[in-house]
Amino acid sequence: MNLKKSSHLLALPCALLLFTVLSACGKKDDGQTVGQQLDIAVAKTEQAAADAKAKAQMSMSNAENVLKDATSKAEAAGKSTADKVAGTMSDVSITSAVSAVLARDADLSALKINVDTKNGKVTLNGPASSIPAKEKASTLAKAVKGVVSVDNKLVVKGS
Repeated sequence: MNLKKSSHLLALPCALLLFTVLSACGKKDDGQTVGQQLDIAVAKTEQAAADAKAKAQMSMSNAENVLKDATSKAEAAGKSTADKVAGTMSDVSITSAVSAVLARDADLSALKINVDTKNGKVTLNGPASSIPAKEKASTLAKAVKGVVSVDNKLVVKGS
């Protein structure tokens, strides 16, 4: 019996020591087993991975949209530039054609007529030998393919 009493007396200080050590560690007994705590940790990790995947997919989708938008803008800018170049080339062609038509005419060939074209609108500057010659220059210029309008600023000599 003496041995029983001494083991009970020894168990009490050991239990107090164990309680003190556990409380000093700051661990609380939340009633969960180690397996339950592991399951919770795995679930949290899986949720974090799912959240990261969703964020990555959203970022990828946003990047695709930005790329599509940039591509569309680049295509529009390229088309606009091509249209401007085509318009400029067309204006150059119109100016050349009007100059050639005026140079072939006997009444106008000796005159220094300046031909300018912008968006198909032709402007004639310089001298004209007479009012009929001035009118003929407008008529010839209007007949050229691509001419939208003619602004005849020719000045008749002697007027």
